[in-house]
Amino acid sequence: MRHLLKTATATTGLALLLAFPATAQAQDQTAEVEAAAAEGGDYISLGTGVITVPSYEGSDENIIIPELVARGSVSGFNFFSRGPALYVDVIRDNVSGPGLDVGFGPVAGIRLDRTTMIKDPQVEALGELDTAIELGGWLGVTQTGVITSDYDILSARIDARWDVNGAHESYIITPTIEYGTPLSTQTFVGASVLAEYVGGDFGDYYFNIDSAGALASGLSPYGEAGDGFKRAGVNLLAAHALTGDLTQGLSAVAVVGYYRMLGDFKRSPIVSEAGSADQFIAGLGLTYTF
Repeated sequence: MRHLLKTATATTGLALLLAFPATAQAQDQTAEVEAAAAEGGDYISLGTGVITVPSYEGSDENIIIPELVARGSVSGFNFFSRGPALYVDVIRDNVSGPGLDVGFGPVAGIRLDRTTMIKDPQVEALGELDTAIELGGWLGVTQTGVITSDYDILSARIDARWDVNGAHESYIITPTIEYGTPLSTQTFVGASVLAEYVGGDFGDYYFNIDSAGALASGLSPYGEAGDGFKRAGVNLLAAHALTGDLTQGLSAVAVVGYYRMLGDFKRSPIVSEAGSADQFIAGLGLTYTF
């Protein structure tokens, strides 16, 4: 059953990863339900799906995009993708039953918000932004055997990334709390809550509008976005095995999520005039674990 839990969380990883699409870059950061590898066995889970997300962060119009994800464990070292980011756990998993597991390691990703597929003509008139390449690290703890059985999981994680490509030239910090439980050997459900704190240059790059931008777009000039909590959200997910059980084979996954823009970020004209502070996502996908 511990192997089932490990693979179930890998399978549902697609649903949680879908909550952080490549173009909207809503992150990653996520949130997928983390679990300790139970038996030390190597595995890999590959997935693909489609998701509807805001066309930019703060938009009131959604787009549909594809998503590809991967997750696995090699010799007790775990890795997983989340949107356009790859995480590696450098602490070898040795957990063989209910208990506490610590994860830590590097993360690398890209941020594609407002680089393409901008549906609002006023925001599009502000011009496309550059792709951010973000490097950083993450730290998390996962408790297995919490409420429903020896196999449900509760995790807390924080990750931090910095742009090294000269786009926003700032940082984003994402604390996340997740819970997941198997309902059977075929079905797994979970939920995650998260918030995002960004640096001042991030807020300025994505949410402020100078006088030239206001003239080109018709949006009001704005300069109040700086550092602070940008948004908070919740995701709900489910996975069901289509062949056999969740330890191997094909599974279907689904996710829905709600995010709320916060503070000076929701008051930016790209949100208050051209978009909405309420952000919704929904996705469907398939994963194969072997």
